[in-house]
Amino acid sequence: MNRGKLLHEGKAKQVFATDNPDAVLVYFKDDATAFDGKKRGEITQKGEVNTRLSAIFFRHLEGSGVPNHFIEEVGPREMLARSLEIIPVEVVVRNVAAGSLAKRLGLNEGTPLGKTVLEFYYKSDELGDPLINRYHIAALELCTPDQLEIMATQAFRVNDILSDLLEPVGLKLIDFKLEFGTHKGEVILGDEISPDTCRFWDIETGERLDKDRFRRDLGGVTEAYVEVLRRVTRAVGAKD
Repeated sequence: MNRGKLLHEGKAKQVFATDNPDAVLVYFKDDATAFDGKKRGEITQKGEVNTRLSAIFFRHLEGSGVPNHFIEEVGPREMLARSLEIIPVEVVVRNVAAGSLAKRLGLNEGTPLGKTVLEFYYKSDELGDPLINRYHIAALELCTPDQLEIMATQAFRVNDILSDLLEPVGLKLIDFKLEFGTHKGEVILGDEISPDTCRFWDIETGERLDKDRFRRDLGGVTEAYVEVLRRVTRAVGAKD
């Protein structure tokens, strides 16, 4: 698949056109940002690890009935994906209080939530991706009510599927962000699933194995990403 013109460049990925109008080439960078771009750096091997992890997760989700944009890996840092018209609503699923939720609700990080929490954020770098609700989404016409319902339903399904996959290899899915788009009129899952977009904690020790190690200068960032890949590979192998 030939790489065409650059269509979009975000904080972690570049998206290129291909000779197939229904497919794009996604390149994963080592660049890392936090706090709305105020902190910048590079995580060695991040692009390669996140490409591989996303491919594994997307294949597993597809096999479990969650449609997504992944087609195939075409290189260590590249995947072929279905072209999407991105819906500018990020969906965040939270199982345990951490990050911004812990601050907003005055909870200690690591506090289990009595019920899984679903949040929506307006996908806008200029505004800092603010927290919004269904009424904001309707007022701004960011998507239709039916599309929002599909996104919410699929987000809860992803949570159940990935939690069940990760628990046997000692990983707790604390929270994660999803992005969706439309492909030929169908709402499907896009973006990536990786330590950049998820919080993974070791079930026994509570060790953080995700981007919080970069955000909080905890060190061992590359090692944490590689450890998640190792465990996820083992988890999928055990399922097969």
